Amino acid sequence: MTDPMIATVLLGLLILLLAAGVWVAVALTIVGLVAITLFSNAPAELIMATTFWGHSHTWELTALPLFILMGEILLRSRLSRDMFSGLAPWLGRAPGRLLHVNVFGCAIFAAVSGSSAATAATIGRMSVPELTGRGYPENLIIGTLAGSATLGLLIPPSIILIVYGVATEQSIARLFIAGILPGLMLIALFAGYVAVRALMNPDLIPTETARTTFSEKLHASRSLIPVGLLICGVIGSIYAGLASPTDAAALGVLLSIGLAWSSGSFSWSLFWQAVLSATRTSCMIAFILLGAAFLSVAMGFTGLPRNLATWISDMNLSPHILLMALTLFFIVLGCFLDGISVVVLTTSVIMPMVTAVGIDPIWFGIYLVIVVEMSQITPPVGFNLFVIQGLTGIDILRVAKAAFPFFLLLLFAVVLITIFPQIVTYLPNLMRN
Repeated sequence: MTDPMIATVLLGLLILLLAAGVWVAVALTIVGLVAITLFSNAPAELIMATTFWGHSHTWELTALPLFILMGEILLRSRLSRDMFSGLAPWLGRAPGRLLHVNVFGCAIFAAVSGSSAATAATIGRMSVPELTGRGYPENLIIGTLAGSATLGLLIPPSIILIVYGVATEQSIARLFIAGILPGLMLIALFAGYVAVRALMNPDLIPTETARTTFSEKLHASRSLIPVGLLICGVIGSIYAGLASPTDAAALGVLLSIGLAWSSGSFSWSLFWQAVLSATRTSCMIAFILLGAAFLSVAMGFTGLPRNLATWISDMNLSPHILLMALTLFFIVLGCFLDGISVVVLTTSVIMPMVTAVGIDPIWFGIYLVIVVEMSQITPPVGFNLFVIQGLTGIDILRVAKAAFPFFLLLLFAVVLITIFPQIVTYLPNLMRN
């Protein structure tokens, strides 16, 4: 059987299993078993056992449940609510006014949660009722929330960057640092869009009658200090070389517990809720990673990735043409799968192609995360869309329509980092030097 036929059979089997509602981790394992049993002479059971064992105690993976726990703790504390009161006085006079709270609030919470869905849920609980009550247009409230919440995937500490780093054996610390400048770029694009819409149609934005003095703004900003300390403690320790991502994750958990307790809004009951929720999420991701690792090894025994990479190399495609094709592929795939599944499903096959045309794996990781961010606001399986629908009760198609301009901004961000790759690579290279 030829390589295209093998690839078609395995892809068809995977699609069939996923369409039947089989768990992603189980579907990946089944496809791996079929691949290694039918298309190689390797002992399937032995390879599956050794792969599961070898990938279940990766030290870098320890950061994953810790960062998830940190986000769950903050989700249940008063610190997230304090961000609104700390940001609102500074943004009341900007074009777009309090709509920027969605953008900057999501950016700040993304820097301490690592999760897009948690960011949408936390900021949405605060901002949607407040902005709706003040008369801001629904499409901009929902759109800014859906689009800005995707920053949770990119701004470190990012759960999906940890997954990508483990799956491709790249430095998680360098991936975290690489996400900083693209994250700031996206914040600027989102805030710029809001400002332009407000300037083009001033009647969209209600007038803020309350005026605050500079001293009152500084007083309100005190509520941002705990979150700022947490960000500096986690990201600063990694960038300064004082801690590995795993060490920084443990530090983040301790700081988040201390800050949550000191705010007076935390309890043992909420702590155990956070632990149980983090455990469920971590186990889900871990099982998906184990299934993906086995599929990757099985594909290696079939020789399919190597032959596919050789085929791509022989076509002499330019990196830009390959990226255009991959962008379309990931957008379509993201319509039906969550971001983590997209990453673990594709890296074993895609990475040989990427390295064959000379694309930096660190740069590709950031590119992949931005494209996956698009899938978070793309129906029918856009996680952010479901979260916001649950918060507001608004039809998911209306939510998707409101988020569409931010989908285009994410696509524009992909173009920018492709034309100017230094946006991604400058800080990691500086860190290495």
